[in-house]
Amino acid sequence: MSKLTHFSDDGRPHMVDVGDKEATARRSVASGTVAMEPSTLTLLQEGAAKGDVIGVATLAGIMGSKRTADLIPLCHPLPLNKVDVVIEPDVDLPGVRIKVTAKTHGKTGVEMEALTAVTVAALTVYDMLKAVDRSMVLGAIQLEEKEGGKSGAWVRSDTD
Repeated sequence: MSKLTHFSDDGRPHMVDVGDKEATARRSVASGTVAMEPSTLTLLQEGAAKGDVIGVATLAGIMGSKRTADLIPLCHPLPLNKVDVVIEPDVDLPGVRIKVTAKTHGKTGVEMEALTAVTVAALTVYDMLKAVDRSMVLGAIQLEEKEGGKSGAWVRSDTD
């Protein structure tokens, strides 16, 4: 296994030095779910006139991605070029599926920003619906793919 980059040779945590790295186009896609009772999903789908849960959670995900370096101790602050949050109801779950694409042009990747956006969006869905369903489960928060940088492209396979 490779060396953990966030620790010095003597085991102390440190922020990775990216100063000598070349800036490249970076893109990451992350996903997650919020499973809920079918009646809660129905309320979410029919409740847009009384409150747009998906709209608020979408904005929260974007805002969360921009605060990643404030939340994850060793993350570099990144200028984000794009963050796209898509939240779709899924009756088979039942619940919502969240997919985030984050882009930048920089010296380090945007995996953490995409994952943070998914997590904050999922937490917002939970917060807005918890009055009617405290049994919701946030799940399957994961990196789907990344592009750019020294390590190149990576795509989740069925065995990951």
